[in-house]
Amino acid sequence: MNPKQSRIPQAVAMILLASALAASNASAQSAKPTDQSRPGATAEADVRKLLNEFLAGAADEDPKLYDRFWADDLVYTGSSSKFTNKADMMKGLKKPGEHDPVVLYRAEDVIVHLYADNNLAVVAFKLVMDSDDHGTVTTSFYRNTGTFLFRNGKWQVIAWQATKVAAPKESAK
Repeated sequence: MNPKQSRIPQAVAMILLASALAASNASAQSAKPTDQSRPGATAEADVRKLLNEFLAGAADEDPKLYDRFWADDLVYTGSSSKFTNKADMMKGLKKPGEHDPVVLYRAEDVIVHLYADNNLAVVAFKLVMDSDDHGTVTTSFYRNTGTFLFRNGKWQVIAWQATKVAAPKESAK
């Protein structure tokens, strides 16, 4: 084979390689997520907002609110150490009756850590539960950790751990 014959296949191979790389790059750029399919710079604020909106309405046990907040593949460990999932949680929802205590939830000391290009958030906070049972008011505290995942254009919780904070012991006088 003479040198001229050898260069032609090499040149064709280089053109094909360059074309393939250009097509691959164009395909990758067109496959980039749109603003609605990625969390963006407001990820932490979006997660905090979702948490606060959920807690503000959680006591009403509205199925739409719970469905929006909890992912279908949720793994939930309650303060009693019992595991549950979204399907079982949804089955157990019931609107509070007129004789049930009035319960309000809020989050304090919220910490949000973002991971995986802001597609995953680990949130830890103190949950405060105020309950008014016909004039008897009590406040309970829990330490919660939730894992939020951004997929299909929205944030949802995929894992949750709740731990009840023991009531302070009375000191001896």
